[in-house]
Amino acid sequence: MTSPFDLHGRRAVVTGAGRGMGQAIALGLAGAGADLVLLGRPGAQSCTRDQVADLGRAVEVVDLDVSDHEAVERAAAEVNSNGQVDVLVNNAGIIDRHDSVDVSRQSWNRVMDINLNGLFFLCQAFGRPMAERGHGKIVNIASLLSFQGGVRVASYAASKHGVAGVTKALANEWGPRGVQVNAIAPGYIATDNTTALRADPDRSRSILERIPAGRWGEASDIAGAAVFLSSAAADYVNGHVLAVDGGWLAR
Repeated sequence: MTSPFDLHGRRAVVTGAGRGMGQAIALGLAGAGADLVLLGRPGAQSCTRDQVADLGRAVEVVDLDVSDHEAVERAAAEVNSNGQVDVLVNNAGIIDRHDSVDVSRQSWNRVMDINLNGLFFLCQAFGRPMAERGHGKIVNIASLLSFQGGVRVASYAASKHGVAGVTKALANEWGPRGVQVNAIAPGYIATDNTTALRADPDRSRSILERIPAGRWGEASDIAGAAVFLSSAAADYVNGHVLAVDGGWLAR
């Protein structure tokens, strides 16, 4: 019997796949059988590309600054012209830690342009043909700060609340047309984005004390959720923001 998690014959686009969660997600999808298109900063996807190829999957790399909306349109047109995209995973994102009184317009706009605006226009560019043919999966990377405010991360929290909202709005529009749009809300994962927190003994201890799992998450902990939401196993899951947080939100 074919596994409902089998992605053979599917072509998936992953943004920001050069390291951390994006890399883990790309390798998870490839391990489930998907061919990959990696979108991200020039030179940043090479290691992931090689690892995907080692798994025996076809893989393409397209250079892209997600904050450049015209470049997003061009890159999506190129990828779509080369074959059907069945899965889009919007992982690219940044965080900028400042006291709210010190956040500059440039910093605020940069976070929004990558985390929210770029994500929406990627959804639009790849979601349009999905809706036209009546099938597709979009997985957005949200955050615990899609539910909470955090500390010294006003722009990030605002952008990730927006990701949850866009996910639900698109699910409402495209669900009737056979496209499922969901999001993953990672908890405290040991990536570059949390380096400052893990380096602060007091902050790190307070975080770990609240996580029932008793540890920081690993990037690989997100891969299984991404495979699930990209697969036929999630055909009746739509507009959901799935927390993968070691139990943080349950506290």
